[in-house]
Amino acid sequence: MEMEEQGENSSREEMREPLVKRSPANEEEADGAGTAHQWMVYLSTFVAVCGSYAFGGVTGAGYSSPTESAITEDLNLSLAEYSLFGSILTFGAMVGAITSGPIADFIGRKGGMRVSSGFCVAGWLAIYFAEGALVLDIGRLATGYGMGAFSYVVPVFVAEIAPKNLRGALTALNQVMIVAGVSVAYIIGTVLTWRALALTGLVPCAILLFGLFFIPESPRWLAKVGHQKDFEVALQKLRGKDADISEEAAEIQDYIETLQRLPKAKFLELFQRRYLRSVIIGVGLMVCQQLGGINGICFYVASIFESAGFSSSLGTILYACLQLPVTAIGATLVDRVGRKPLILVSGTGLVLGCILPAISFYMKENEIAVKASPILAVTGILVYIGSFSVGMGAVPWVIMSEIFPINVKGVAGSLATLMNWFIAWLVSYTFNFLMSWSSYGTFVVYGAINVLAILFIAFVVPETKGRSLEQIQAAINA
Repeated sequence: MEMEEQGENSSREEMREPLVKRSPANEEEADGAGTAHQWMVYLSTFVAVCGSYAFGGVTGAGYSSPTESAITEDLNLSLAEYSLFGSILTFGAMVGAITSGPIADFIGRKGGMRVSSGFCVAGWLAIYFAEGALVLDIGRLATGYGMGAFSYVVPVFVAEIAPKNLRGALTALNQVMIVAGVSVAYIIGTVLTWRALALTGLVPCAILLFGLFFIPESPRWLAKVGHQKDFEVALQKLRGKDADISEEAAEIQDYIETLQRLPKAKFLELFQRRYLRSVIIGVGLMVCQQLGGINGICFYVASIFESAGFSSSLGTILYACLQLPVTAIGATLVDRVGRKPLILVSGTGLVLGCILPAISFYMKENEIAVKASPILAVTGILVYIGSFSVGMGAVPWVIMSEIFPINVKGVAGSLATLMNWFIAWLVSYTFNFLMSWSSYGTFVVYGAINVLAILFIAFVVPETKGRSLEQIQAAINA
């Protein structure tokens, strides 16, 4: 036992050693090297986040919400058949989450994005040509798989290619593009037929598949699988042809070599002491993001406004207009103010956004200031959505893409992503039951969960701003 602990401590010291050797001057030089020539980083990020846009177009709010009545009427579906069509997406996403990590580890991050795009393309074509419930459900299941896989591989790829001074903002673009995909699909869904809307889902996938021919693979993945020459070529492309990549390349290579001395992690080994803190942080953030009620509130926002006595159409328009710009603002702030302050402010806003509707529904139920309660409810929902969009929506994905060592990133990332989708399903499934139990009590419960999330973030989650992936992982797993 004592020898095992000494070996583990030795491994940790080896893991930290290459990181300590770098001087602040060299770190600053590497950080700024080739900043003016990083067009390939921006192009690679744009190509990758087309997958995030495709993700947004697939979601319930993006596709099924504006097409529900048309699909039901054209294919003569019962309510139960349409409900299966809507909900089967989540199960496809869970399977995508489980398998995306191992796939991206085996065939690369670009390969993982190709697989995800292939499932989305096949799914959209199945939906377009569907003449009955079975083909429609198969298409929905396939697009769900692609969505679940994209939710893991896109932020991981972007985090692995970005320089540390841009990593937070570029990774947060994942959430910006998801929201953009939802908003655009919702808007154009009001003027296009459901079949034509399905064809628009092919566009971001086509751009991604075409763009992958022109961008490099993740240098960290190439180093991990032993493609040394390709690793150096990819890193040079990303940092600019005149950039000195020797320091960054040496740090990545040293860290990879240290990790490769450790046994390849299997699922149960994630709960060993050396990986446990990363797993707690990654999975915990996904639970915090979803268990606070976001999926229930987003999926049923129109009915919430109606229950509160406010115009559902006006409320939905305000909601849609708010979400995208606030998400974009959060992306610009994540590398300036840091991950932790942004998510703590976001969590505080979520608590306030739960308190106001709780008060509103309590007032309505007890006939207190009845005219004021609808305004209080819509204000609370908008505060909630704005707060989620500025931090809690994007930052957990940013941190998840940063904290796992590359030798366990596939299996650990899949676990975190699976947990995200499972909690998302749980919240959306139970929301109506909670509302029928007590409308104000529902928001009190979500508010209490968000308070617990703030405590978890304050005491457990580290700040990762301005640090290389290797420094973050060595510090967390020390």
